[in-house]
Amino acid sequence: MSEKTIMLGNEAIARGAWEAGVKLSSAYPGTPSTEISEYLAKYAEVYTEWAPNEKVALEVAAGGSIAGSRTLACMKHVGLNVASDPLYTLAYTGVGGGLVIVVADDPGIASSQNEQDTRMIGRSAHLPVIEPSDSMEAKEYLKYAFELSEQYDTPVIFRTTTKLSHSQSIVSLSDRVEIADKAYERQVPKYVMMPASAIGRHKVVEAREDKMAVDSSAFPINRVEYGDKKLGFITSGVAYQYVKEAAPEASVLKLGIVNPLPRKLIEEFVSSCETVYVFEELEPVIEEQIRSWGLSVKGKECFTKQGEYSANMLRLHLTGEETQVFPKADVPARPPILCPGCPHRSVFAVLNKLKIHAAGDIGCYTLGAVAPLNVIDTTVCMGSSISLLHGMEKARGKEYIKNWVATIGDSTFLHTGINSLINMVYNKASGTVMILDNRTTGMTGHQEHAATGKTLKGEQTYAIDLSELCRSVGVKRVIEVDSFDVKALEKTVKESVLGDELTVIICKAPCALIKGLKFPNRCVCDTEKCKKCGACLKIGCPAITKNPDGTVKIDETMCNGCGLCENYCKFGAISKVAR
Repeated sequence: MSEKTIMLGNEAIARGAWEAGVKLSSAYPGTPSTEISEYLAKYAEVYTEWAPNEKVALEVAAGGSIAGSRTLACMKHVGLNVASDPLYTLAYTGVGGGLVIVVADDPGIASSQNEQDTRMIGRSAHLPVIEPSDSMEAKEYLKYAFELSEQYDTPVIFRTTTKLSHSQSIVSLSDRVEIADKAYERQVPKYVMMPASAIGRHKVVEAREDKMAVDSSAFPINRVEYGDKKLGFITSGVAYQYVKEAAPEASVLKLGIVNPLPRKLIEEFVSSCETVYVFEELEPVIEEQIRSWGLSVKGKECFTKQGEYSANMLRLHLTGEETQVFPKADVPARPPILCPGCPHRSVFAVLNKLKIHAAGDIGCYTLGAVAPLNVIDTTVCMGSSISLLHGMEKARGKEYIKNWVATIGDSTFLHTGINSLINMVYNKASGTVMILDNRTTGMTGHQEHAATGKTLKGEQTYAIDLSELCRSVGVKRVIEVDSFDVKALEKTVKESVLGDELTVIICKAPCALIKGLKFPNRCVCDTEKCKKCGACLKIGCPAITKNPDGTVKIDETMCNGCGLCENYCKFGAISKVAR
């Protein structure tokens, strides 16, 4: 009997990759997919890396596959947008060794800028999509995905969601299977996608998908559980767990492959049940296809297209009643906020004081949009801040952006900000770009990147110099400044936005939560000197609160001693002391 343990879905995916004999994995961190690579990096047999973006990650994995090895690429749903360029063409080329692309969707938008459904991208790209419903299935289905990839000569999308990625269940462990690398054979019509080759490969893709649609009815990852045939459910992924909880006596068709759909299996199930619901989060991907076959099912007329589903949602529809396993706790709202000692707060406090708008980007610093900082005006996608600023200038002129800057993190700049900066140089833009260099990929849990000097496995490597990088693409005015030196920062920003030259300001200070970072000081307030003016409260540090008499109190357990509040106190009431 194999060893059993409890694993997060993401940990189980990593285990499945190891057991499947994967040799290479490339990824870009993105919640809720990040931990897959961090767990996988613990296995010595697998080469793992953080790529600068998802497009590069998929291309690296494709290279390993063409060379004959089993490979993995991991990302979140919006990361697949970045990787879509190679994705659609890899559907044509097929694989050498098995290639699986793990994509974590985010129903409910827990940590994303939109709520999209990767199953639709799988349909559009003509790629199979597999979806597990618990950690054990995550491990086993991933291994099966590699078998399908090699059997049908196709990349396979392995879809997970936030709930599955971050939930735990029991997993039975197996040994690693060492898969022999496939011998490389030069095949220009297969791997060189010039028009003549692509025309031929498109026919291969259609034939492959048609065959899989027929074969999938016998795939072991699809399962029929007949119970009361008056009520049936067609479902997949975590939604299956909600069905089993809310309607344990009902008949269930649990789909492990959601593209292409096993038509014969679905037709047999629908014909066997009186009433059939398609219970799927987000878009009616399964429902619409079933309806197109002339089958009668219920779906989105009963359930929303938005957010995470739950057993209570289904129970409410079926019975009109909700059952609360745990009563709702009466707790105060806890909106997200920048951490104590966060260097982004210092930057935004200066921009707020100068009444400057910021085109923002994806990262912790998006919180600069909310009170009391109120600086970030736009957030679209990774790297977009620089392009948006450029577009503003070219549409409205140089004077329009005299009170605008672009703010972007160091990891995001390396992800897709570089091309946008090159575009500004090439098209003779002015404007101020502020790179908030906190030496990590902060929002996803402090992962390394190409400018930190460490790899995913913690090995020392060359750290890209952001200043030299900006100069190398043609930016003549590059200024480095300490994020907490508010006087120097204010002077630099003032001069930059009023000038007519493209300027990059690199604001440097480490994230306060980086492991091993030590804070020798903390800030204290002398209440006798405090004038109750509230200037220190305007920076929005959660370590600073008011006493009942209106004076300020600094929580010593939260304070990191960054000294930002000291800069804003004109009466000397706040000072640093040794910890």
